[in-house]
Amino acid sequence: MQSPRRLFVGPSLRRIRRDLGLTQADMAADLEVSASYIALLERNHRPLTADVLLRLAQTYKIDMAALARSDGSEITARLHGVLKDPMFADIDLPPLENADLAANFPGVTQALLRLYTAYQEEHLALADRGAEALDGDETAPDPVAESRRFLAARRNSFPVLDDAAERLAQTVAAEGGLDRHLLARHGLTVRYLPSDVMVGSVRRLDLHRRQLLLDDAMDAASRRFQMAQQIAHLEMQAELDAALSGAGFVTESGERLSRRALASYAAAAIVMPYAAFARAVEARHYDIEALARQFGTSFEQTAHRLTTLQKPGQERIPFFFIRVDPAGNVSKRLDGAGFPFARHGGGCPLWSVHHAFRTPREIVTQWLELPDGQRFFSIARTVTAGGGGFGAARVERAIALGCAAEHAERLIYVRARQGAGSGPEAATPIGVTCRLCHRTECASRSAPPIGRQILPDDIRKTSAPFGFANA
Repeated sequence: MQSPRRLFVGPSLRRIRRDLGLTQADMAADLEVSASYIALLERNHRPLTADVLLRLAQTYKIDMAALARSDGSEITARLHGVLKDPMFADIDLPPLENADLAANFPGVTQALLRLYTAYQEEHLALADRGAEALDGDETAPDPVAESRRFLAARRNSFPVLDDAAERLAQTVAAEGGLDRHLLARHGLTVRYLPSDVMVGSVRRLDLHRRQLLLDDAMDAASRRFQMAQQIAHLEMQAELDAALSGAGFVTESGERLSRRALASYAAAAIVMPYAAFARAVEARHYDIEALARQFGTSFEQTAHRLTTLQKPGQERIPFFFIRVDPAGNVSKRLDGAGFPFARHGGGCPLWSVHHAFRTPREIVTQWLELPDGQRFFSIARTVTAGGGGFGAARVERAIALGCAAEHAERLIYVRARQGAGSGPEAATPIGVTCRLCHRTECASRSAPPIGRQILPDDIRKTSAPFGFANA
């Protein structure tokens, strides 16, 4: 007969105690056990007994099933993901040892995870400082770059927001929708008003009249998203604060941009709950249009959500995401797939995201190969913001979603184009940006790469924009 599995919930118990503002002695008194026993439980030196689990649930109104599932598997998965970093490639780190470390030394594990996140942020900040030095400005703070580093260091994955949003989504569904939830929980009536009445706003909370005002020119997906975003601001402030804690922002604007990004993340997680969305992406082979129809979201919202599916233990394909305007300006950039985005300057003109404007609203696919041999698969399409009526201002942008070549076979876009000349071997050679690309024969080059000497053209003019010494 198999012996029952022992339940170690040290980190979760400590988090519950701290959230309640209790000392170990306070909790011990409430549960009628000794303070030293609580300390042993929190350090995972003792398993949680069924009797104490029942007392916890009854005393603090905790879901026993949720606590029983918090057995360290998530933190083990996070640790395992961190230790996959190439920095540790020469160290033998068996998965069993990782699990033992997480289970027996949760404090040390949390410290390691926190240090790695700080390392990721500083690594990205160093890259930005180097690029800023090339542009002649090493000291000017950049709130946008600061926010992007914050998201990139965490791979745009915030399980604390996903969990809270999933619970909210269940409540919203039970109450009959986002508008009914706002009325039932906050006494807010949703009203749709013309754009000229909204005076430049698409959403405004009128607490005096207990109304949420929305621009009636928005489509259905945008309306749902704005309602979900308002709910996130009203009900998920604690989770937003937790996700932002310890980031060490240099600028107030950087923190505000990051909070705004997290509120949008939470809104997407409410309308596309993690578990349901993760199942759907596999069932539909990452078909963005089909997923958008299923969840009532826009193409861009759905593509954006695909970059967030890295919850430990429930990971899906890691994607990168970029949004550009016709001039090549980047208005959004998220990296969960290790794609080396250009942090300053333009991107590569050979990438199809810059050509998508030629075929509006059509999906353009492309295999990409970087100078170091890495290959990626990219999906690009234009999206429209604004509009909603004749003469209303519209903004056309192009977005690209991509993944590493080893994951591409799982995408419907690759399955549908099988055949000669359609695989990774047909990849377009691109660079990160001209200043960092050493493909000397590229006819689309706009600037010479760093460190290459330009040849004079008084005797010989090359077909490429520049000729280089020792090319």
